[in-house]
Amino acid sequence: MKKLGILLFVLTISTWANAQVKKWTLSECVQYALDNNISVKQSELDLAATDIEKMSATGAFLPSLNFSTNTSENTGLSFNPLTNNAETTTFLSVNGSVNVGYTLFDGLRNYRRVQRAALSQLSSQYRLAKMKDDISLFVANGYLQVLLNKANAAAVVAQNQVTKEQIERTKKLIDAGVLPRGDLLEIDATDASEQQRIAVAENAVKISLIGLAQLLLIKDYENFDIVDEDYQVVNNAIALKSVDELIEGAKQTRSEVKIAEQNVTISEKDLQIAKGASLPTLSAFFGYNSRYTNAGSFTQDLDPDNPFITQEIGIVEQTGQSVVGQFPNTISREVKADPFVDQAYENDGISYGLQLNIPVFNAFSVRANVRRSKISLERSKLQLQQAALDLESNVYQAYVDAEGSRKAYQAAQKSVASQELAYQYAKDRYDAGATNAFDFSQSKLRYDNAQVELNRSKYDYIFKIKVLELYFGIPATELKF
Repeated sequence: MKKLGILLFVLTISTWANAQVKKWTLSECVQYALDNNISVKQSELDLAATDIEKMSATGAFLPSLNFSTNTSENTGLSFNPLTNNAETTTFLSVNGSVNVGYTLFDGLRNYRRVQRAALSQLSSQYRLAKMKDDISLFVANGYLQVLLNKANAAAVVAQNQVTKEQIERTKKLIDAGVLPRGDLLEIDATDASEQQRIAVAENAVKISLIGLAQLLLIKDYENFDIVDEDYQVVNNAIALKSVDELIEGAKQTRSEVKIAEQNVTISEKDLQIAKGASLPTLSAFFGYNSRYTNAGSFTQDLDPDNPFITQEIGIVEQTGQSVVGQFPNTISREVKADPFVDQAYENDGISYGLQLNIPVFNAFSVRANVRRSKISLERSKLQLQQAALDLESNVYQAYVDAEGSRKAYQAAQKSVASQELAYQYAKDRYDAGATNAFDFSQSKLRYDNAQVELNRSKYDYIFKIKVLELYFGIPATELKF
């Protein structure tokens, strides 16, 4: 009883653990990839960087405000900032200033930088949309590959079950003397071959699941699985559209051409910005400054005890008489530094005005930048033409691939139907002893291969249809499977 209880407990835990394994739907896989894919995150960061670029370009229209201060202590022979006299002493000096600047005209470069930033932001949005479409398509392809491998594995297992049933039936027919014993060896060989195919098919399922998990950046490969859904061919009306309709729809909606168009417009703005550097720049400025020092100064006061002194100032040449004069008698008195607030008010100064900068010669830098921008513009125009040609080629290739996949799928359906009839006929003849085991095994093998080919062509056709829908402008997240 104790062992039985332990066994039941282990079985319960195993069942519970299996029940906890999440099976992913296609929409969940696509959404998870869009939320976690590194390339998508990088594109989102690129878009965020354009917000900063736009903020910087807009900020150029605002005035600049800067505050600066300088504090120093001077020891030895230096100039007193108040008296401007050389003194050998130690004193503290503080200088401060506030400066405001504003660009009145810069050849419209700031205005065009704002326009360029908006275009760059739109281009990044197109790149992000394209990246999401590509990732969604990659995930859908990986998901359909898993479904294909699962369908193939299920088909092989089902056919092997038929083979095992045929083995039991053959044994009975041999015992009844209807078939020779050698036929059992042929059926056993078929069973062994199918067991090998089952192992290969199951391995293909595991490999495709690991590939899909890696695409989603999921590391728990052992517990990763998808919902076993039997997708059918839906909305194949897109394949009935003409290739011209598909190409026109792609040109109107696909991000590849829009990105190239934005690059042309951005290059045009760069050229305008480069030409603007040859125009004069007019700016206004306003500055306020003040200073403080703790160094004392000296003042000259009249001596209260002897306010005036008499000194000889010259001699009369004819008489030799001395000429004297009376002068103030002053004495030097040290005065302490005024308080900080008083000095800040007494020593302040204001400056303001306009500054005009006219470019005359700058070592051909402006001319070189203009020529460089012109070349970049021509290059972006060529890239636009190439993007349109590539898109047209890709759509045409996708159209041809979808058409070929449709025909292959229809042919595979007919092949399965005919091979199923042939297999059933061979089975009936074999059961009646009218044919040997080798012919029956060959008929069954052709039927098995036809089913595998039908699965492959069906999921290949589904994917090719989704590629056409994506080119026609249907967002990847809205594709119907």
